[in-house]
Amino acid sequence: MSSDAKSPLVIISGLSGSGKSVALNALEDLSYYCVDNLPGGLLSDLIDEIRSQPERYPKVAVGIDARTGPDGLERLVSMLDSLPRGKEARLLFMEASTAVLIRRFSETRRRHPLGSSGSLEAAVKSERELMQPIRERADWIIDTSDTNIHQLRRQVWRNIAGVIGENVQSVVLESFAFKRGVPRDADLMFDARCLPNPHWEPGLRARTGLDPEVAEYLEGSERVRAFRDELLNFAQRWLPALMEDQRALVTLAIGCTGGQHRSVYLADFIGRALKEAGWSVSVTHRELDK
Repeated sequence: MSSDAKSPLVIISGLSGSGKSVALNALEDLSYYCVDNLPGGLLSDLIDEIRSQPERYPKVAVGIDARTGPDGLERLVSMLDSLPRGKEARLLFMEASTAVLIRRFSETRRRHPLGSSGSLEAAVKSERELMQPIRERADWIIDTSDTNIHQLRRQVWRNIAGVIGENVQSVVLESFAFKRGVPRDADLMFDARCLPNPHWEPGLRARTGLDPEVAEYLEGSERVRAFRDELLNFAQRWLPALMEDQRALVTLAIGCTGGQHRSVYLADFIGRALKEAGWSVSVTHRELDK
């Protein structure tokens, strides 16, 4: 890989259960060639292959973690120290609090890589100590303790695509409930609680903003139509400038009280309108996706 390569090798490492597979999948969506659980001793061979065929492997991401063993991690550290940092390789390290990691392993009933003997808490502690030399060499560190899958994917895109120079040009529309907290990764946030609430209509309470009955009810309100159209006009007017500045993606979050009716309807409507205008759009409904 040439020293001025636009997209260097991305190495994803970190603690088991922290979301490394999600990060790899996010990069795969950016057309990275992804390899998970690569033995640390094979990294040098992979780099030689990338260098010899840069056109075939313009963007590569590999996952290397504690499963490779202490010897493999030592080789990874040596390789990281020998590479021209920021030129050929960047390292993303992922972690989470011990309590969160224990809960994730307990919920999925998966075996921890270091859990052959002793408690799960002891295994997490041992892995954290084992991975510390890798963490110290990281270009990015992401703590996923309070992050869901959608937020993590966007965070990976921002960190890696933005720094390396990718141009994702994507818009994310996310509906949410204010009573459950605001999205931490929103670039722009809009409050739809001033609009008529279908929750108070018995026939609509159990439905969502994706149902035509709810859409018909909301579109019957002049206030809703004005709010919707002005929000769409704002997005169409300012998205080009926001994209030019942020480069990777822009997240527009729309909230209402319960995240079920008004915000869902608005996010869905605006998302469809932007798609028709040629934008790359992803629409997520935080409360409905749970």
